[in-house]
Amino acid sequence: MKKAIVILVILIIIGVGLYFLFSNLGKKEELAPIQTEPTTTTQEEEGVEPEEEAEEEVKTETVIGKSVEDRNITAYHYGAGEKEILFVGGIHGGYAWNTVLLAYEIMDYLEANPEEIPDGVMVTVIPVLNPDGLNKVVGVEGRFTKDDVSALTSVKVSGRFNANNVDLNRNFDCNWKSVGVWQTTNVSGGSKPFSEPESMAVRDYVKDRKLIAVVSWDSAAPGVFSSQCHDGILPETKLIAGIFAEASGYPSYNNFEFYELSGDMIDWFAKIEVPAVSVLLSDHENIEWSKNLAGIKALFRHYAE
Repeated sequence: MKKAIVILVILIIIGVGLYFLFSNLGKKEELAPIQTEPTTTTQEEEGVEPEEEAEEEVKTETVIGKSVEDRNITAYHYGAGEKEILFVGGIHGGYAWNTVLLAYEIMDYLEANPEEIPDGVMVTVIPVLNPDGLNKVVGVEGRFTKDDVSALTSVKVSGRFNANNVDLNRNFDCNWKSVGVWQTTNVSGGSKPFSEPESMAVRDYVKDRKLIAVVSWDSAAPGVFSSQCHDGILPETKLIAGIFAEASGYPSYNNFEFYELSGDMIDWFAKIEVPAVSVLLSDHENIEWSKNLAGIKALFRHYAE
């Protein structure tokens, strides 16, 4: 009997021990994290169309060509529309250095005020079309100040021409002549239209672009001059010339009649049916910022309508 009681007690102790043992094991299993293999789900498996590749970033500048002396001719872009307004400075390099400073001022303004650009329009500025001629006069690469400009008239006059001694504003394909006229002086128009790399750069840049207007700055005979080449003035040219002139306070002219022009850039734009005007500053020293800003804003309002 005693043996039976002892065996019973032992079994009870063993049972209690097993109970607590398995109870603790169960708790550990509940607390232990479940280990799973990492998985990835593709957009196709989720039924979602793959995202399209991001559009190529809009260029802010384009090197459109090289000068005779291998300097970059750069176009700077503001806005991203398909239609394009082109502003050009420095076709006569260091002789009209103030037109380059005006173009730089325009670039800074557009950078600071992008909301001024009409929807659907890209504004492009070529600040200096004749960098070799500019370098003859300012002697520095890139941006310069008025203090960099040579005081010698002879140096400034030499800066009107490119490194081949060609007047670039006599090298375009409208009434071109190998010998053109500047005031009372004969100047080289090149060996043929677009013989110079600088004028070729403009021709090749605009070839496939949707230009709605071109404004070129020069100096010095204050006025807004319309372009034409054999077929008269384009209606849009006459319109934007009047708009710019009224806003800026410059007089407006249908023709440049001070002396004969040949191979003129804006007249070539007329030949390819692009509205274009030439804005001549009043002198060779000042950029006349307020007048020109007023003209630019008026053009923007016109193309925002």
